[in-house]
Amino acid sequence: MSASDLKVETRIGVKRKPRRILSIVSNTTQLKGFPVGFFAEEMTRAFLAFIEAGHRVDLASPKGGEVMFDTHSDPRTPGGAYADDLISLGFAHHATFGPMLRNTLPISAVTVDDYDAVWVAGGGGPLLTFKDDEALHALIASFYEKGKVVALICHGSGLLLWTRLSNGKLLAEGKKWTGFTDAEEEEVNTAFGMKLNEYTIESEAAGIEGTTFLCREANAPFAIRDGRLITGQQQYSSAITAELVLEALDE
Repeated sequence: MSASDLKVETRIGVKRKPRRILSIVSNTTQLKGFPVGFFAEEMTRAFLAFIEAGHRVDLASPKGGEVMFDTHSDPRTPGGAYADDLISLGFAHHATFGPMLRNTLPISAVTVDDYDAVWVAGGGGPLLTFKDDEALHALIASFYEKGKVVALICHGSGLLLWTRLSNGKLLAEGKKWTGFTDAEEEEVNTAFGMKLNEYTIESEAAGIEGTTFLCREANAPFAIRDGRLITGQQQYSSAITAELVLEALDE
């Protein structure tokens, strides 16, 4: 008889207090001549985890209105690399959730006090659309300063390069965090046969005094919680980053 035949294990589900979470994605823009938005799984995987936990999730973007999955990450793309992303596929075709992609809430209509946490997805758009969006920076700072959980993943973590608190200091100062790495940028550049982004999160983070950018090898699932700031390295980190958010909300 093997050891596995002798093992007895039980598990129970976790009952959670319902919370309200704001999920922010990039509006559509142009990168090297083609349209980009946000990485599908980086929003949808967390969205599913949150609603399964009994939380309410609202979908927003800086300008509001229609948003799009990056074509590269869209499971509906013929022959695409993420055809097996059943969560994003289900989201896009869901009678309630699918229409959210066509009518996101503008951040100008967001009241921070209505939420317990904010989740920001990455993808092709954020390094372009988030960089100079001072209203978005101020919103993220307000979430943090009001004691909310702030979660950023992949290129969404780029907000830590620009978001300043009311004391003028960068939110990233004194924090440990992660995001899309230089090695991962190089892999994407090689795959597309061109340099896509003019700057990278990891390189820019190196110039921030007092911050600590941590990462694992390219495409390895990795997430960090530093108090109420939670960050994930890339799309493969979506699930474990969402788990950290759930744990933080339970506290």
